[in-house]
Amino acid sequence: MEDLLCHEAWLSSLETPPEHFHERRGWILDGDVGSFYLTKEESKQALTMCLEKEFSFMPEPGYEEYLRSHGLVVARFRAVLWLVKSRPRFNLSIETVFNAVNYLDRFISTTHFHGWKYWMIDLLSVACFSVASKFNETSTPPLHEIQMVGLDHSFRSSTIQRMELALMRALKWRLGCTTTYSYVELMTPIIISKKPNLIHKDLINQVTKMLLCALLDLKLLEFPPSVIAASAIWNSLQELIPSSDDAHFAELSSLLNQQQKQDGVIKCHEIMQAWSGDPFFNLLNASDDEYRCYHPSSPVTVLLKDPIHVDDCQVDLSLFNLPAGSIVIDIESCGEKGKREEE
Repeated sequence: MEDLLCHEAWLSSLETPPEHFHERRGWILDGDVGSFYLTKEESKQALTMCLEKEFSFMPEPGYEEYLRSHGLVVARFRAVLWLVKSRPRFNLSIETVFNAVNYLDRFISTTHFHGWKYWMIDLLSVACFSVASKFNETSTPPLHEIQMVGLDHSFRSSTIQRMELALMRALKWRLGCTTTYSYVELMTPIIISKKPNLIHKDLINQVTKMLLCALLDLKLLEFPPSVIAASAIWNSLQELIPSSDDAHFAELSSLLNQQQKQDGVIKCHEIMQAWSGDPFFNLLNASDDEYRCYHPSSPVTVLLKDPIHVDDCQVDLSLFNLPAGSIVIDIESCGEKGKREEE
């Protein structure tokens, strides 16, 4: 998993694939500035709808503290990095990554489980990636290929499918979530229309990089997606079109129409500025101690390269305190199956 921390390669994978963004969402590029299927009025109406429902797709309150108190800070950090790095391997849309991280956070925050193990996070990550792919993509990668790179554990397809079902049940089948990336396509047309010299693709790529890095920062978990998105656009505009006044903030805050959210944009903006050009600097330093504690430095751990296979008989999804009806493994039949395989 240490290859996930090679941030130069990771950052190079963040650029938004133009074919995904424009084909999937109906954008038409015309010259340097984009023209769109959606009118400005339709964009504002869609923005209003997203603002109304975004809170229902956020993790439970106190999620950041839950992660810290249960030793899950590094586990989540690694899971998000793996989700982001897995996208280009299968040429999936950026939207799929944001949905997968949303599923991950919502599941962890609602299960109230107290005995998390690393294999559980790996299994959940694969399930989130698979479900998000099935929801967003026209074709999805095979389950065995999804887990070939970057994980410490591997699982049978049947185990992953059961985890997918448990995940969707825990999320109450609400997969069409509102994420920070949902606002990119809604806010940027309005901003672009006021800045004719701003190249649309440059803004999209810069904002996307900011939002992907924002997924890693625990301090941003408490903020609504719209606030984080507006902050990322603000920071991106300052890099592309430096301004000494508050014109960028005024334009973005007018889209939110709530003083509380406008104050949140300022706080998020300060957090993002603290990244100082290298979004990994503070994030990695902040979790160094937890990272070392979470990974024992024994020779076995250091030398282990191949992922550990976790069989069905080792996975009991009832541990997650899911609602009645979730699938529980028949340990006895699993043991009998193992004996037959040995024979």
